[in-house]
Amino acid sequence: MKIAIIQFGGTNCDMDVLHVLKDVVGVDAETVWYKEENLTGFDGVVVPGGFSYGDYLRAGAIAARTPIMDSVKKIAAEGKPVLGICNGFQVLTEARLLAGALTTNEYPKFRCHWTNLRVETADTPFTSKFRKGEVIRMPIAHMEGKFYAEESTLAELDENEQVVFRYVDEKGRVTDEANPNGSLENIAGILNASRNILGLMPHPERASESILGSDDGRKVFESMADYITENF
Repeated sequence: MKIAIIQFGGTNCDMDVLHVLKDVVGVDAETVWYKEENLTGFDGVVVPGGFSYGDYLRAGAIAARTPIMDSVKKIAAEGKPVLGICNGFQVLTEARLLAGALTTNEYPKFRCHWTNLRVETADTPFTSKFRKGEVIRMPIAHMEGKFYAEESTLAELDENEQVVFRYVDEKGRVTDEANPNGSLENIAGILNASRNILGLMPHPERASESILGSDDGRKVFESMADYITENF
């Protein structure tokens, strides 16, 4: 098993993801520069966080149009798991691999702090290690993390259980106070219709070891590794 970690100019969480995959989860992983046009030999992809191309135009807009994204789309079409974290989530929506868009936070400033999340479904390649309804902790770090989609898209996401994480309070309740950026329906992470692509704004790699304050995020990567082992 080998997982690709995509690097763009401005990516800054690639080494953190590499450390978690190799040293914490114990799987083979490798960084791949955005000019590469071939991901043959990889069984999954992580598009990590950062500020690709300085967030010029819109966050993720330029990265979504680089050569490597054609290969990411091919991997996704083969059913292999693709995980987008923070800026990676923005890239995946800009590439139209995920529905909706990430816009400027309702309070238009950069926010970096811990959030509580409720696991809305364990029936995904990224959350099989969790229980449905489990409340977990991961940090956010973004200025453009407000999830937006039209009402029809939101209804479709809900009906098909494509919403994976919501911002909640410590008791698992969806409240305005628990929503750090004004995301519609407190959405923090969604799947594509085929359920093999996940985008989320919180950073699981920053919550993968207890010394960091939480190791809840490790289960995202462990679930992804299990899915690859069982299916590819």
